[in-house]
Amino acid sequence: MSLMNHPTTTMKDNTAIRPDFALISQWVKPQAKVLDLGCGDGELLTHLHRQHDIRGYGVEKDDQNWLTAMENGVDVLQMDLEVGLSGFEDQSFDTVILSQTLQAMHNTEGIVKEMLRVGREAIVTFPNFGYWRNRTQILLGQMPVSKTLPYEWYNTPNVHLCTIHDFDAFCQNHDIEVIERKVITEGNMVNFMPNLLGNLAMYRLHKK
Repeated sequence: MSLMNHPTTTMKDNTAIRPDFALISQWVKPQAKVLDLGCGDGELLTHLHRQHDIRGYGVEKDDQNWLTAMENGVDVLQMDLEVGLSGFEDQSFDTVILSQTLQAMHNTEGIVKEMLRVGREAIVTFPNFGYWRNRTQILLGQMPVSKTLPYEWYNTPNVHLCTIHDFDAFCQNHDIEVIERKVITEGNMVNFMPNLLGNLAMYRLHKK
């Protein structure tokens, strides 16, 4: 489920990889069992397999993305995440990933809970609606359109946009431990005023 246009970073093997995928890779252990929800064409799982020799599995709803992932050699199940992950046993994965798909989920609370049931750790990334360029567009009377939010108001798949502060409060209210958080803009780390200056938030989570 690809929801944005992404810049790329060149890895040592000269293979182009998205900056957020490179950072996610730092949170995944070698030979881990990984489930990627909304895996798109399987690019992230392919990268993690190359970097860490993981055992990767994907879930994808879109017909074309599912077919492309299959053609790319990814083990992928076609299903709608909104129905939950009841087909997966508790703690059956080391890491469950939801990359830039959270904002398109109707049952946001449910999918995060399911991720932490199925996985020992969860990685969630999403566009930060509190980013200053988004705020500026709202002040000008328009819904934000950007690299991380590329859709117009009338054709967007996004239904639950949130800020970094919103997600921090969500984790606190649901007894979710934030193991680590990274915020980036155009592939660069943002440490100062991340809720204002960062356009992409990345969380590594664990159930308390």
